[in-house]
Amino acid sequence: MKFKILIVDDEKNIREGLAEALAMDGYHTACAADGEEGWKLFGKGDIDLVITDLRMTGMDGAELMRRILAESPGFPVIILTGHGSVETAVNAMRDGAWDFLTKPLNLDRLSLLVKRALENRELVLRNRDLEADIERGRLSKNMIGKSSVMQKTIDTISRVAPTKASVLITGESGVGKELVADAIHELSPRKGKPLIKVNCAALSASLLESELFGHEKGAFTGAVSRRRGRFELANGGTLFLDEIGEIDQNIQIKLLRVLQEREFERVGSEETIETDVRIIAATNKDLKEEIAKGNFREDLYFRLNVVSIAVPPLRDRKDDIPMLAASFLKKFAAENDKAIEGIDEKAYSRLCAYDWPGNIRELQNCIESAVVMCSAKLITEGDLPPTLQSVPSRQGASSNENWVRIPLDGTLEEAEKTIIRAAIDYHNGNKSKAAESLGIGRKTLHRKLEDDNAVD
Repeated sequence: MKFKILIVDDEKNIREGLAEALAMDGYHTACAADGEEGWKLFGKGDIDLVITDLRMTGMDGAELMRRILAESPGFPVIILTGHGSVETAVNAMRDGAWDFLTKPLNLDRLSLLVKRALENRELVLRNRDLEADIERGRLSKNMIGKSSVMQKTIDTISRVAPTKASVLITGESGVGKELVADAIHELSPRKGKPLIKVNCAALSASLLESELFGHEKGAFTGAVSRRRGRFELANGGTLFLDEIGEIDQNIQIKLLRVLQEREFERVGSEETIETDVRIIAATNKDLKEEIAKGNFREDLYFRLNVVSIAVPPLRDRKDDIPMLAASFLKKFAAENDKAIEGIDEKAYSRLCAYDWPGNIRELQNCIESAVVMCSAKLITEGDLPPTLQSVPSRQGASSNENWVRIPLDGTLEEAEKTIIRAAIDYHNGNKSKAAESLGIGRKTLHRKLEDDNAVD
């Protein structure tokens, strides 16, 4: 983005000189001769940074800064002051100024301060946009996504949630199948009733049977009292059966009966209990393959798979990584009482280049680790786990998005100009950043491009 800087100074030469210097760095500028005019221009809402003289007639720079910060806390303001007013400038820093410079001005120092202030401003704006995106892309309190594949999943969830249909959720480990179940229940008429969850892979066949259907006292060794099962506890609500592909064949038969007849018996009892439960099942296995192997009943599969929701892996929805990372960052920064404002560009680049075999669960663990390791306001590459630090920061070494074609029949001077123009385009017109990336000074860049109208 191209930033706009407001310059407020009662000396015309300083205003116009700063405007010219900042324009050469690729910034838009606006000028005001006093604090009142500066406050009016700021009120238009298109300013990204304010540079103001401290001593001016009428509203001075300190009062202008106080008004700006009251209106927009954290907004970057750079104070200009004479040598005799350094103490006042230091006080302004305590009141919230980004930094201050003494006159006569060092333009290189000013350029560096402006660059850093606007990088921080860009991060703040990006985080604000991310938070808005999170809310727009949020289906429930936990589900976030704006990628096309995730929007299709969210659309299916929205359609199936109000119904009574059984749902089979498929997807790799860590993609968030449980969050889909949460969202379906949350958006259903059963929201006020229990959502009971059972991890079928965590229990043996005998324990799973008791967990699901309950048991009577003395039904087996250790059954010292009657116990209600999950189907009773979830009556009127939703039962989420995670890792459904792991259940024993005998349990599959009993589960099929509940789905068909809406009734069951506790282990060790002949009393039939009716139940009104919506079943949501999830698996990371291919149940059709399990049916072919004889491990899963086909009739149960069709009872469970009234509506199928395939949750995409994170590598297929990388557009969601910034939103997910921002959400996890906010959560873990609060839990660890850390004032972390965001993730820097290089760290983001590595997050987006990684293929995330552990999916969202791995991303969540990565951000939690980075928050713990971070000792500054931004998470950097060095805060990421070693697995991420070894990943190239740009996806695919063969990508040619940053390559420049240079005809071999041209002169060296023409080749230099081609590279410089490409660098300026890459940095969105910011010639200082282009010069920095090429390892040359800004004056050298301009000298090499003399009489080249393409960048004027």
